[in-house]
Amino acid sequence: MVLCEMAMFPTDKGASVSRWVARVLSLIDESGLPYQLTPMGTIIEGEWKEVMDLAGRCFEALRQDCERVYISMHIDYRKGGGGRMKQKVEKVSSILGRSLSTAPQGRGDENR
Repeated sequence: MVLCEMAMFPTDKGASVSRWVARVLSLIDESGLPYQLTPMGTIIEGEWKEVMDLAGRCFEALRQDCERVYISMHIDYRKGGGGRMKQKVEKVSSILGRSLSTAPQGRGDENR
């Protein structure tokens, strides 16, 4: 089973690339694979082939109208079943004896 943290976006579309990130996220969401969106990327869980195929589809969706696409991927492979996104967080929380944040925190000032 693979955990893949991926960020993919065009570098030739100006300062805001949310429209293209949304295109990639739509494909990830439609894939049926477990995922977690973060402000800096998306964590996807699945078998190697299905995660790599999904990454390829995301790239092809951007390549059609983007001159330059940035892709960053971190991959952790481990034999066994799924559910590791949740299990890894729970393990660290249990060691600390308290819950840790997995959701945005702060003042909520969106214009910073």
